[in-house]
Amino acid sequence: MLQKTINAIQALDEAAMEAAQNRLDFLLKPQGSLGKLEDIAKQMAGITGQVQNTIGKKTIMIGCSDNGIYEEGVASFPQEISCLVADCMVKGISGVAALAKNAGADLHVVDLGLLNDVPTEGVINRKIRRSTSNFTKEYAMSREEAIQAIEIGIEETHKAIDNGYELLGTGEVGIANTTTSSAMLYGFTGKNLDLLVGRGAGLDDAGLERKKEVIRLAFEKHQPNVNDPIELLSAVGGFDIAFMAGVYLGAASRRKPVVMDGFISGVAAILATRLCPAVKGYILPSHGSAEPGAVAVFEDLGLEPMLMMNMRLGEGTGAALAFGIIDAALAMMNNQGTFADIQMA
Repeated sequence: MLQKTINAIQALDEAAMEAAQNRLDFLLKPQGSLGKLEDIAKQMAGITGQVQNTIGKKTIMIGCSDNGIYEEGVASFPQEISCLVADCMVKGISGVAALAKNAGADLHVVDLGLLNDVPTEGVINRKIRRSTSNFTKEYAMSREEAIQAIEIGIEETHKAIDNGYELLGTGEVGIANTTTSSAMLYGFTGKNLDLLVGRGAGLDDAGLERKKEVIRLAFEKHQPNVNDPIELLSAVGGFDIAFMAGVYLGAASRRKPVVMDGFISGVAAILATRLCPAVKGYILPSHGSAEPGAVAVFEDLGLEPMLMMNMRLGEGTGAALAFGIIDAALAMMNNQGTFADIQMA
């Protein structure tokens, strides 16, 4: 399924983007004066092949998994929080649930590897196993599990699109997943860990240094082939990261736009683009996370965030905010008059 999906991803429609740019240049405004709104409208034309677009149903695809590296003292909250947050999502009281409701979006909450089972109905159970492994001792997951997690993301994305969702976002749940993300980003970029590793949910100085140390130890022990994205994912990644990579790939294969949330979603986007560079054209980045590694994420992807909100919650909260901006970009494209309308063309 993974290779079939990659093979189905095509480049953006250049003719539609050129036509969109022509319309943008003749709207009632100075050329380029609406900045990123114009960029979004043009990108949407390239994705859909149509100059003017509307978006109906929206959803945020949220991958949930615990991480074995938690054992190494890299998180400031107990691991049970992962299950609690997923439960609050389906109850509609988490951060992303509140913002998604405000944006008129639904949540698809998928359990790939939570230690415990969410007691409330509404979580999609695609559990591979209960947590990944401690990657200072062994690979976080097998290569087969890594591919399985990506393909679950693809499958759930196809289901959502088949059910009429036209705009998707990415989100995640998993205590210690800023450690897995930082480790993968280190493998992808080779940058100094001081630039990539942050305090996550609130580590003190000792915890921050421990977080860097476990990543160093893992790479010294495993020496994964960083040019093989699946091996890097297997060595130090998480099921949630793999799932979101699958969402990007699945959406692109169906020519649907997909919104990147924050730091962890950004690392998943790098994974997806390493597997298929053309997927980049279908990704709309929402916000610049306050996590220090977010700078390296955007440098690697060659993208710019829509928003700078000093946010670092994750969950898909930035994607929920971006939905409204995308709606605004399409409203501009569809409803703003042109100079021809006032006989000035």
